[in-house]
Amino acid sequence: MPSPLQTSVRRAFAAYRATGADPFFGDPLPAHDVAMEGYFWRFTDPGSGRVVIALNGVNRGPDGHWATLGLAAHPNRFLRTVAHPEGRASPTELGAFAGDAFQGTADRLRVDLGEDARVDVQIHDAVRWPRRVTGGSSVFQAVPALNQYWHPWLLGGSAHGRVVVGGDTWDLDGWQVYGEKNWGKGGFPDAWWWGQAQAFSDPTACVAFAGGDVTAGPLRTRVTGLVVLLPGGRLVRLGDPVVSPVVAEVTDESWVLRGRSAQWQIDVEGAGTLETAHVLPVPLPAEHRNVAGAIEHLGARLRISVRRRGRLVWEDESMLAALEHGGIERARAEVVRRGGRPDDVEAPPTR
Repeated sequence: MPSPLQTSVRRAFAAYRATGADPFFGDPLPAHDVAMEGYFWRFTDPGSGRVVIALNGVNRGPDGHWATLGLAAHPNRFLRTVAHPEGRASPTELGAFAGDAFQGTADRLRVDLGEDARVDVQIHDAVRWPRRVTGGSSVFQAVPALNQYWHPWLLGGSAHGRVVVGGDTWDLDGWQVYGEKNWGKGGFPDAWWWGQAQAFSDPTACVAFAGGDVTAGPLRTRVTGLVVLLPGGRLVRLGDPVVSPVVAEVTDESWVLRGRSAQWQIDVEGAGTLETAHVLPVPLPAEHRNVAGAIEHLGARLRISVRRRGRLVWEDESMLAALEHGGIERARAEVVRRGGRPDDVEAPPTR
């Protein structure tokens, strides 16, 4: 039986994590039980030019938990989204669930959003986030009550399984894998940008970034975290203010990032065509509904160069990058431009 002191420490730690924060050397993967805990998987096949994404946002509203589910594919432009009445995130490890519709763990993903929207994939040879001190949010992970935290926990691996997306059935055996989670006290920020790419000439390389307006009480700042897993396995992360800032210039069709530290210089340029982008949902946790919230390209171009002390150490380009520009008003305007109604969650595609 734990002593009174141990019980008090455990309660204090649980209360601290319930703000969304994690201590240094903590584990961001177990659920914090904040308003939104989002889980995201991306599968890329350089040989065929195909991409599949699956997402589960476990939301906490006044009447309990529910889930924002989504499945999308490129190049067939399939998209299915669901506001599911059930939602559960594991408090002990990575795990996102929504009844029989979604079960996602560290080594397997199963999704059933209808006969034409299914995933059953196992993940082998996982390349996990290698640093113990901090996750993707770096020092910000220890700050309580931020509106958004981010952790790219899976930077590579091999998929084995099958997906059904619309009229297509694809075998995913050998596809590259990426996984992340994001969470926060109030859902998504007012504005954000995000990107991820594999399918480089070296299959071990991976790039991911996430930025936006970060708030906690009176604190308000704009931050972009940039993560690069170099060929050979070295991880470089930039994005801490003053020490390694990343400047981002983003539109619905272009992403330009410039990151600097005492040793490293990383330049990223991405581009996608709005006509072929998806419009993805984001949850309003307290209102128990999804709204159109993000413009996302699944087959975009991303070029990166990495220098250490001025010397070029890696340069490459992916034609299967994911690039996202988030903001509810922006996404609603795109839905209307495509002929939908402002409150539609799934935007009709443009041809």
